[in-house]
Amino acid sequence: MMEILTTFSRWALPVMMMCIPLYGMLKGIDVYEAFVEGAQEGLRIAVRILPYVLAIFFAFSVFRHSGALQAVTQPLAPVVRALGIPSEVLPMLVVRPLSGGASFGLLAELLQQHGPDSLVGRMAATMQGATDTTFYIISLYFGSVGIKHLRHVVPAALIGDLCGFLMAAYICRVMFV
Repeated sequence: MMEILTTFSRWALPVMMMCIPLYGMLKGIDVYEAFVEGAQEGLRIAVRILPYVLAIFFAFSVFRHSGALQAVTQPLAPVVRALGIPSEVLPMLVVRPLSGGASFGLLAELLQQHGPDSLVGRMAATMQGATDTTFYIISLYFGSVGIKHLRHVVPAALIGDLCGFLMAAYICRVMFV
């Protein structure tokens, strides 16, 4: 069975890369022209969203290096411990809605310090996958299309992140403790 899966995974991408253009040609689509148009549109979008991406990276850098991250996480440590969440993952809970790259870096640090099979490592990895970069998404996607009124979006998205964190912690406690 493992040999079949290995063979399938080895050939899946090359087969798709051949089948997609072939299907387009059979449908009468100029595949190369469609690809070039898509690449041009992607470049235009990248140029349009670049200021928003730079702004969120700058804001997070200021947040972390100013000591604000530590000031936010220290008072919350007893609360998360009472919920059965190791306080070591708390910085990731705060950072994850702001920056995927930063939270991934924190995850890597936690995995290196505690190991991937520890409760901290498993919980942090599950939380990384169960939540999203809320403010990054809002600034990037809403900013790129010009939506400025975010009255209900931010609270709803943060409640979704909180639910993702809590469920990840709960599932890890049930599965691994």
